[in-house]
Amino acid sequence: MPRRWVAALACLAALVALACEGGTSASPRPTKSAPSSSGPGGIAALGDSISTGFASCLVLTSCERNSWSTGDGLRVQSHYRRLLDQNSAIRGKAYNHARPGARADALEGQAQAAVRDRADYITVLIGANDICRGGVDAMTPVTQFRADVDRGLRVLRTGRPKARVLVVSIPDLYRLWEVGHGDARAARAWRRGICPALLANATSTAPADKARRAAVRARIDAYNAQLVAACRAYGSRCRHDGGAAHKVRFTLGLLNPLDWFHPNATGQGRLAEVTWRSSGLAD
Repeated sequence: MPRRWVAALACLAALVALACEGGTSASPRPTKSAPSSSGPGGIAALGDSISTGFASCLVLTSCERNSWSTGDGLRVQSHYRRLLDQNSAIRGKAYNHARPGARADALEGQAQAAVRDRADYITVLIGANDICRGGVDAMTPVTQFRADVDRGLRVLRTGRPKARVLVVSIPDLYRLWEVGHGDARAARAWRRGICPALLANATSTAPADKARRAAVRARIDAYNAQLVAACRAYGSRCRHDGGAAHKVRFTLGLLNPLDWFHPNATGQGRLAEVTWRSSGLAD
């Protein structure tokens, strides 16, 4: 074979080798790794009447099919329904242990139920009843609220250490008073004893009533700060919603027309939307 052909073949072989080396050793482009979605263990909701979909079916009782967390109805694109789109293995594995009237001290028992369910994704929304069950003096002290939340989260961390936990901020109840106290229907419903610490004498401008509402608003902020801290202490498997639920600008159109306090189906859908974005599972 002529020398020039040998040289040409050698050059060609060298180019091919170089191209192959570049294809196998070049660093891959960094990608954002999305958190894994709920495993086969499914989803569990812990908390109070908000997570049970209370009054969202135009009856003053729980309506779990409209729950922002575990609902399986068609009117609310809940976390469960979104997870089901990602993983069909969780079908039928949506457990709602939230209870109307529950305070933070109920979280421990609810968490034990979620552990028994072997839930892999657990939502926690609690605190409204620590505010609302009675007058200002009856509100749960901040230190006690934190201790109750910690006990509940400790059960989850011990019993389901690999589960993902979403801690949701308490919605802005003061906002409900702002948008509803001038509406005769809402003011009339609130006189039946709904969240008296905040909503009693809803139309009053007396200094004592203003001070009472300000105290409630401050307590909600204090609870929300403790929820952030409790989730941080839990570790990497806990995510806080970053205040997403609290930032929802509720209007009367997002409330049910029976108590003008709990979200209607549209309001539940709004909570599902904003908390899903902050869950780390939407990617």
